[in-house]
Amino acid sequence: MAEERQTVYEEGGSSTAARRRGLGLSLAVSTGEAPSSRRLSSVAVWPEHFVESVAAQVAVDAALSEGRLAAGPAIANFFQVNSTWREISHSEMLWQDLTNRVWSHHHRHLPSWRAEFIQLHRTAQNFRMHRSVHSRLLAPTYPARSCCCLSISDAYLAAGFLDGNVCVFTLPNGAPIANFSCHPSRDRLGRFSQCVSGLAFLSNPNRVVFAYRDGDVHVGLLNDGPLGTSRRAHAGTVMVDGSLVDFTGNNQWWVGLFAGAPGRSWHVWDANTEQLIYVGGSLTDADALMGWRMLTDFGAPVVGHVRLAGPGMAVGCSSSRIQVMDLENPGFVINELVLQQGEPAVDAVDATREGRIVYVDLNGVAKVCRVPVLDEVCSFDALRRDMQGQHHREVARVVACINWGYVICFSSWAGVWDSHTGEFLYRFRERIGHVVAAVVNNRNVAAWSDDSGLHLWDFGAM
Repeated sequence: MAEERQTVYEEGGSSTAARRRGLGLSLAVSTGEAPSSRRLSSVAVWPEHFVESVAAQVAVDAALSEGRLAAGPAIANFFQVNSTWREISHSEMLWQDLTNRVWSHHHRHLPSWRAEFIQLHRTAQNFRMHRSVHSRLLAPTYPARSCCCLSISDAYLAAGFLDGNVCVFTLPNGAPIANFSCHPSRDRLGRFSQCVSGLAFLSNPNRVVFAYRDGDVHVGLLNDGPLGTSRRAHAGTVMVDGSLVDFTGNNQWWVGLFAGAPGRSWHVWDANTEQLIYVGGSLTDADALMGWRMLTDFGAPVVGHVRLAGPGMAVGCSSSRIQVMDLENPGFVINELVLQQGEPAVDAVDATREGRIVYVDLNGVAKVCRVPVLDEVCSFDALRRDMQGQHHREVARVVACINWGYVICFSSWAGVWDSHTGEFLYRFRERIGHVVAAVVNNRNVAAWSDDSGLHLWDFGAM
């Protein structure tokens, strides 16, 4: 693997398109001919910071026009011009800039930013070429240990369960790090009021925040040992707000989507002060009855979803509407998509921090859109391809998740699509049964199946 990495980034890629990126910078890059001494002397005297800027722009242009995987070959070919430029290719500032701009990655986990960029490139290529390591982290234990939701960050994976417990694992190895038990019951309405509705990870210090269906929000430290302790940050008022159907957050905001009380669909908290700063909106008003039913019937259809998508924005959806809210100005809906009468209801939603969402309707048709304009990037049928590539329809609910470049859909099988073109890429080899929750980051896919438990795929281990 080390030998392959050396070939990709020091000898340059073989992509014709990537070589064209160097046209005008060096004749050698575009034609393979040795540059003249005059040409060499003219480019070798460019200031180092100028060469770094041009190199970064070459890589970013390649990523924008041909996808992020084109950035690596483009930058490798750029630095073949002469030995002076190759010396500049070891600049840590350059690789940090490239990692931030090409991969939207701002935290270094490896010894250098150059190594970080290479690892991200290889992981993305593994996603496309179906190279991963699969493991099972938890076996199902009926009925209380049925999983309700999953959350993932670069370093952690969390699973929230029907009995109110939360299990946290480290990534990429999947080792259990903490288990948070449900607090002693207070006055609760409904058998499933202690079901975990959503989770999110916070940093500095590392914490997990999780919310129950009755509206309670808890925060737990991740360095307290395997039997973690949590505190209640917010006490829910289910008779006022209805049931909390979904919850998400980051270091700036926590966002909850409620159903059951008119005009109280959106709840937004300041994550730093843990204060509730906004309550309002009518996104789930039409589904109020179903919201109350979720407190007593675990099999009731999910009323809605909420995800963070891009800087300062949250996307919420009900069965017939999708809204984009400005979290800097809570209550202001930037855009709204209303399904036309007769269109299938929205059944699953996920979003990326780069500002894209995927939503799947009850017919299994998935659509990728840009936020906040909600214009369609691509669409595909997640239920119509079998192992031989023949088309047929399978009756199954689709659970979808999306990262920067790929959509992973679980139904009676699991498949991967290109999120920019809608091209079907491959199926997962593993048959894990009926999936009820799935998440993805840039390296890992995790899914819970009521038939076989919690599964993890690592695309960065190959």
